[in-house]
Amino acid sequence: MSTGRFGVRTGVRDWAVAVGVAATLVVAGLSEQNSAGSLDLLGYALLAAGGLALAAGRRAPVSVLVVTGLCALGYQAVGFDVPAVAYLFAVYAAMRSGHHVITVAASVTLLAALPLAALASLHDTGAAFAQARGALEVAWVIAAGAAGEALRQAERRADEAERTREETARHRADEERLHIARELHDSLIHQISIIKVQSEVAVHLARRRGEQVPESLLAIQQAGREASRELRATLGALRDDDKAPPHGLDDVPGLVESARMTGLDATLTIEGQRHDVPVAVGRTVYRIVQESLTNIARHASAATASVRIDCRSDALIIRVDDDGNAKPDTASPPGVGLLGMRERVTALGGNLCAEPRDEGGFTVLAELPVERTA
Repeated sequence: MSTGRFGVRTGVRDWAVAVGVAATLVVAGLSEQNSAGSLDLLGYALLAAGGLALAAGRRAPVSVLVVTGLCALGYQAVGFDVPAVAYLFAVYAAMRSGHHVITVAASVTLLAALPLAALASLHDTGAAFAQARGALEVAWVIAAGAAGEALRQAERRADEAERTREETARHRADEERLHIARELHDSLIHQISIIKVQSEVAVHLARRRGEQVPESLLAIQQAGREASRELRATLGALRDDDKAPPHGLDDVPGLVESARMTGLDATLTIEGQRHDVPVAVGRTVYRIVQESLTNIARHASAATASVRIDCRSDALIIRVDDDGNAKPDTASPPGVGLLGMRERVTALGGNLCAEPRDEGGFTVLAELPVERTA
């Protein structure tokens, strides 16, 4: 069930309770009164208002507590000997919300003020105290407060149990990641390292002897290097326990500088007012730039690359261009890196466009909303 539908059903239930209590109080008032004077009309209005105020008990429990208490005092003062049922509901709601001190203080004040309100209509001290005691018995107040507190504690324990389940699941996921990392390390790292070393030794010996190095051997050498680097990066991600601070927008200049060290003429331009962004957005910006520069270095045969980040009040615009050999008519299916970028951007409610440019080269353009993910 969606959150909006749950909210609508909760609101309907609150109004149903409020209307039911208001109707009960008015009927009880009609059974006590026979005249239709101005004071009686005021009493009926206070009875109805006290009941209808309960509709806001979930949103403003303290305000509803005060309103129902004042309504109870009001209709007692004009001569309506009707139990303060609405106030008992308000006590339950306030205690459930955790407003213990205010609820106790308001209840003690109301218990002390009800005899005075009844006295105003009866002018008989004994009868006034008896009417006030009947309107709001202390035992009923205690029972309503205890019920609210009991439900609050039950909800708190349920939240703690849910949090414990989430922590347990997260702990198991961490253990599984470490297990996979160990398996990958034990089964693959050693073999890939042997392939990499053997291929490099073979290439070195061939060149030393002045022989033509076979293309297949050079491909094995390059594949061994890339496989070793990728596998170590994967192991690092699997072993990441989120204790180290995540990469973000401030780490992008380091990526561009690393690209320059490989011989790529890479530039970085950051426009707009820099401001704090959510961690998830900053991490995604870093990954987009990282993956884009990695693809340029590996596949684009590009000489230059430009990274532009436009910091807007409601979004971050990231654009990475290169002058590589990509053409619109030679576009290849997106690889795992681009698919991963698209998933990250979509998860944050953003948009990603990655395609060859008409003038040659490739463009990665991403828009990440800021306010929606904050």
